[in-house]
Amino acid sequence: MNSGFSNSDPGFPIPDFLRGLPPGAIKKVAVPIGSLLLLAVLISGGFYQVQPEEVGVVLRLGQYTRTTEPGLRLKMPLVETVQKVPVQRQLKQEFGFRTDEPGVRTQFAATTTQLSDEAIMLTGDLNVAVVEWIVQYRVNDPYLYLFKVRGLSSTFRDMNEAIMREVIGDRTVTEVLTIGRQEIESQVTERLQALAVQYETGISVDQVILQDVNPPDPVKPSWDEVNQAQQQRDRMINEAGAEYNRVIPRARGEAEQLVLQAEGYALNRINSAEGDAARFIEAYAAYRTSPTVTRRRLYLETMQRILPTVGQKLYVDKDTTSLVPLLPWEGLSGGVKPQMPGGGQ
Repeated sequence: MNSGFSNSDPGFPIPDFLRGLPPGAIKKVAVPIGSLLLLAVLISGGFYQVQPEEVGVVLRLGQYTRTTEPGLRLKMPLVETVQKVPVQRQLKQEFGFRTDEPGVRTQFAATTTQLSDEAIMLTGDLNVAVVEWIVQYRVNDPYLYLFKVRGLSSTFRDMNEAIMREVIGDRTVTEVLTIGRQEIESQVTERLQALAVQYETGISVDQVILQDVNPPDPVKPSWDEVNQAQQQRDRMINEAGAEYNRVIPRARGEAEQLVLQAEGYALNRINSAEGDAARFIEAYAAYRTSPTVTRRRLYLETMQRILPTVGQKLYVDKDTTSLVPLLPWEGLSGGVKPQMPGGGQ
């Protein structure tokens, strides 16, 4: 099969359709074609496209010259090169795990020795915790990001791991696994940003997210038992607190009610006693002024107060010897009929 070129002739290969031409004609045709090809290569190499989320960093013979914005740009062919840096895109790095297909589906890579070494950390109370986390960041200075630190990706990972181990080492395993996660995230973010600025990495740290924090697999059963015991303890404490809040306020209310009732009763008795004493003193003063009138008045007032409470009455003269038998004896108070003189009724 003929490939269109022949390497059997000396010099550069000549296409088959030019082999029938004289040597002078071949030269006249080859030179313009080569010039056109060279010009096309130069033109195509002079343009480049910067995406909206990127900037272009232009190097001239390996030296930084300028940073270009998104759009179609021009550079010097064969002299200038372009490195594109995503400054608007949020980047991330994963520690203790890896995502197999980011952006497609959530599927984590199988655990390896390297991933285990990243995740296993020693806490402040000399316990071990498996910590997996994500760092989300952006590039805020393309020049520093590309040229200031050699091996920036690995350096940034080492910075993350060092700071995370430092923060985890200042806390107990209970804080790391339960209540201290948010504080750990904020503290790691703050320290990592300060270190990134100190090293002039050109990176702005958005946030640090603790993906998963667990005890090591060999001690998980014991840890689960401890958690269950703590949960049961907390439940019992909450139930006792609820019972306390239900019984104690009611008892206090009843006690206050009894105290108030006793105070009211005491005040009532004191006021009554003072009123009686004042009334007695007033009556005594009137009695001393006019004993006969006062005695009769007191008697009449007493009878006026008592008689309405004892029912119907029948008054007879003490010298009466007989009564008319048609009087309504049944309507008398207590239903007791008066005795007639001589034992009759």
